[in-house]
Amino acid sequence: MADDEHPRVSSPAPRPRPRPRPTAESLAAAEYFDRDDSPPVSTVVPDPPGPLIPPRRPRRDRSAALNSAIDTLPGPIKNSLEAVGGMYSMAAASLYGLGSDVVRGRFQFKEFTERSWFLINATLLPAMLVSIPLGVAIALQVGALAAQIGATSFVGAADAIGVLREASPIVTALLLAGVGGSAVCAELGSRTIREEIDAMIVLGLNPLRRLVAPLLVAGVLASALLNLVVIFVCIFSAYVFDLAALHGTKGSFFGSFTQFATMSDFVTSEIKASIFGMTAVLIAAYKGLNARRGPTGVGEAVNQAVVITGIVLFGINLIVTEVFFALVPQRTF
Repeated sequence: MADDEHPRVSSPAPRPRPRPRPTAESLAAAEYFDRDDSPPVSTVVPDPPGPLIPPRRPRRDRSAALNSAIDTLPGPIKNSLEAVGGMYSMAAASLYGLGSDVVRGRFQFKEFTERSWFLINATLLPAMLVSIPLGVAIALQVGALAAQIGATSFVGAADAIGVLREASPIVTALLLAGVGGSAVCAELGSRTIREEIDAMIVLGLNPLRRLVAPLLVAGVLASALLNLVVIFVCIFSAYVFDLAALHGTKGSFFGSFTQFATMSDFVTSEIKASIFGMTAVLIAAYKGLNARRGPTGVGEAVNQAVVITGIVLFGINLIVTEVFFALVPQRTF
């Protein structure tokens, strides 16, 4: 009876859930995993192989090849080449910085003035003391030879040729290298071993522009002025010796002097002196900035600077003299 009063109601059947539609990613994944990775069988007959082209050789780095070639050289030759390259690089960087500072108005005039005065003050008295016996020696040798052939009036001409062309620039450069260059090398070397140069680099200051560039200009100016002093003292001492010891006359001395000496000789002498002076201070600065091993290294750097300067100057003098004779025609009488 209870069952008839409360009949059981049957629940409706559940609807089937719709199957999810395949997305593009799923289809791509199915195709990827269901694909056959075996290579297809080709029915095309390949063409016969053509001529084989040899592979192109990789280019060799020239700098690496040059360094390897330099490493195979003996120690002294290798050190000499490195020194020449270092001086060339330092000269190029210093001259570039000099031109840039002059254009921008940042040239170190105070440093230039101090260096010029130091070089002239240190070299002036030794240059005069060396010029006096040099002029007397030239007049004595030429006068003795001229007396044997009866041409004592050509003592002035010998002084004009010997002093102007060769003696005065060489004496100026050697004195500048021995007195002023050694002092500059010692100063820069002491700054280097005290790490003052490194401190300048850390502060953002370029030592080549601050120190070397004004020094090069000072060397050129000092050598040009000292060359004038050497020429005057040599000729004056030869003139006095000719009158006192060789019994010459004023007219013969100055007549032969003006007859053989030309303005091109004077200009060439000044050019030589300027080149020699710049070379001397450049070598001194390079050796000073590369000094090592404390005070002993500074002494070695000064010694090397003086010796190398003397050797290099005679080589440059030979080249400049040959160029002078090739460009300037000589007088014929």
